[in-house]
Amino acid sequence: MMTDESVDVAPRRRPVQARSRERVDTILSHAAAIFHEVGVDAASMSAIARQSGMSLASLYRYFPNKAAIVHAIAEQHVEKMERALRERLQQLGLIDAVDVLIDEFYRFYRTEPAYSAIWSGVEAMPELRDLDLRELYSNARDLDARLKEECPQIPDDRRWTASLLLPRSAGTILRLAVTLPEDQARQLVEELKCMARAYVRELVS
Repeated sequence: MMTDESVDVAPRRRPVQARSRERVDTILSHAAAIFHEVGVDAASMSAIARQSGMSLASLYRYFPNKAAIVHAIAEQHVEKMERALRERLQQLGLIDAVDVLIDEFYRFYRTEPAYSAIWSGVEAMPELRDLDLRELYSNARDLDARLKEECPQIPDDRRWTASLLLPRSAGTILRLAVTLPEDQARQLVEELKCMARAYVRELVS
């Protein structure tokens, strides 16, 4: 995975017209499939262009390098995760939300193309670290607001700490789980839910 902190990850074109958006979606879809199959490091811009049905020159008109494609796919992951969290958090009580959200996120981590391939290298790519932190703080703000509404007795500093701790610890364990065989992963996820439920019960009591 690229480690140069000066790598440009901004897309060359911001898709405005429907055709351009479709072209970018095609590039990212094929790139994700390649990353999922061979890993990020082994993937090449030539292979992404070929699978996307375009010339290499055309691909470079949309993305300056592979790091920019990785970042764009990671941004899609973050957006999907944030939408899922907000939707489910509104529908469920806090204790029930623990099981549902962990199961839903585990399924996302396990089935989303290229998720493991991209995020396993999060520490090696500064742009992904920044995106990861933005996701964490966005999720924490949503959880903090929910806790403040339902459990006003929790001191502000503890509530915010808990709002950071829960998504970060769960996310770290789930990212480990997707690297394991399915039976071991499910056991790890079940233990994670037990731990998280116990913590939330103690927090809101």
